[in-house]
Amino acid sequence: MNYLLFDPTWRNSLLPLAYTRPVCDFRLGLLSIREKWELELESKCSTWTAPYLQEKFPLHLEEDNTCINGALLPNKELANAIRSLEPGQSLRQQGHLLAIRCNQDKMPDIETWQASDDKAINYEGEDLRMIRNLWDLFLLLEDEIENDICKRLGLRMVDEISNTNLVIGERIYVDPSAKIEGASINSETGPVYIGPHSEIMEGACIRGPFALGEHAIVKMGAKIYGATSIGPYCKVGGEINNSNFFGYSNKAHDGFIGNSVIGEWCNLGADTNNSNLKNNYAKVKLWNYEKRGFVNTGLQFCGLFMGDHSKSGINTMFNTGTVLGVSANIFGAGFPRQFIPSFSWGGAAKMSSFRIEKALEVAEAVMKRRGIELKQIDREILQHIFEISAEFRNY
Repeated sequence: MNYLLFDPTWRNSLLPLAYTRPVCDFRLGLLSIREKWELELESKCSTWTAPYLQEKFPLHLEEDNTCINGALLPNKELANAIRSLEPGQSLRQQGHLLAIRCNQDKMPDIETWQASDDKAINYEGEDLRMIRNLWDLFLLLEDEIENDICKRLGLRMVDEISNTNLVIGERIYVDPSAKIEGASINSETGPVYIGPHSEIMEGACIRGPFALGEHAIVKMGAKIYGATSIGPYCKVGGEINNSNFFGYSNKAHDGFIGNSVIGEWCNLGADTNNSNLKNNYAKVKLWNYEKRGFVNTGLQFCGLFMGDHSKSGINTMFNTGTVLGVSANIFGAGFPRQFIPSFSWGGAAKMSSFRIEKALEVAEAVMKRRGIELKQIDREILQHIFEISAEFRNY
């Protein structure tokens, strides 16, 4: 069977993180959604996404195809239900399209699939989890760290860890190439995973559930509360609570980040802080691109959502429930507004557009430091995002 993962009809509600990647490439726990499905199906999955992303994330079609909602998190019962679909059948729950099987010459658009209920089968499984909102990317971390470690990867706990560490609990999974000395690790509150070639420096305090990706670094004296996932090649310090770093991003200094999601190639300057609780304890409202306005999250704790390639200067303060777009550069005193469009430059006092040629120079320099090239397709994607996000930059 040929499997592909398609972006859901509510993709725009998952901007700015979906600006630069298909929804199935959101990282949640130790793995991306795509990697979770590939393990579950024992098969590679191609992608059906926005046209401007399609070249970087190509679509592969065969005569017989099973198409799966890329916002859907897999489990064995769901995977079996998808495998059992007959040609032309779709799997749905409460009006949501979960999967459909179709021939190459009968591939309609996703909106048509969503509207049609011909040959629909209702999925009655209880453990159905789907990324519907940005905040799901930290709310579901606890379960996904657990599932990735125990069910998908089947990792084994370490037999021993250096006696320079304070170890509480036994649910610690450490790659042999990782370095941990003089740290405090508590796995009684949830499992702790330390990936290949990563490092936890002395004085760091970590409470699970926690996942540290390959080549990532936790700096001296850091305080990290679960559920938190630090993606590959990230460098983090200060205080972090219930947050999701996709990868290749730095929060290397003191400052607080909580109930937040940070994309790739971001940098948070020294003493950058976000609020995750309103002074009046009211439910947090968050900007939604699909609704073109603020929506009530229903959450009391909700922090910062930062798109790829964005930066903050030293002592930057982000208000409760801030959405920051792609390639924005924020600095200066005071709280900037809670919705900051992509390619913004400035802060609370004044904001202007970040010129695309300068933004590309910065992206190239940042990626080069990690030995990664900013390819022509990446430039074209950023150029396209600059153009389609211009309507929000009313400076």
